[in-house]
Amino acid sequence: MKENATIWISGTMHNIFSIGQILTELNFRILNVVTWEKSNPPPNFSCRFFTHSTEQIIWARKSDKVPHYYNYELMKQLNGGKQMKDVWKLPAIAPWEKSCGKHPTQKPLSVLTRIILASTKPNAWILDPFAGSSTTGIAANLANRRYLGIDMEKEFLNISKNRKLEIENKITAAKYKEKINGFNNKKELELFLLDEPKEEYGNELIL
Repeated sequence: MKENATIWISGTMHNIFSIGQILTELNFRILNVVTWEKSNPPPNFSCRFFTHSTEQIIWARKSDKVPHYYNYELMKQLNGGKQMKDVWKLPAIAPWEKSCGKHPTQKPLSVLTRIILASTKPNAWILDPFAGSSTTGIAANLANRRYLGIDMEKEFLNISKNRKLEIENKITAAKYKEKINGFNNKKELELFLLDEPKEEYGNELIL
């Protein structure tokens, strides 16, 4: 990781505390622990405990001394002109996001798009060493960022490839941008991307 890089790691109550401890031991500075509240969580069929409706996402930077990038103004804009809190209410995966196949732990584009826009500049490199079906990559490419994904499963790599080919169609890409949740209207994401500076930046993001 570059000195100004940040890392985002998602998890549940089963592993997020261990991850936080490891980051601390590695001298990372934890910036936030975002709680993603799913507006449409799957039901708890056992009826023996509360329905699992949240996931935690740790945001940390490599160096305590080197400042990180945070798009404060955009996050404030998306939150009605108020500082965005560390609780995000966004829906779980939608059927249209599975057009090229299913992955058992696929994340919604709404969550990954917000993460990418909050912590990277245009053309930044984003690495996902556990790519799965490459939702991170699709969000990155739709937001004019560069992406490198790694996965061991050929089945999921094929899904990733097909999803990438899908958004190379400009009409499909534009349609997907309008469907991503977390914006004030369907055109807000596209208009924001058009206004972003086009020069290349060197910041880096690991997911």
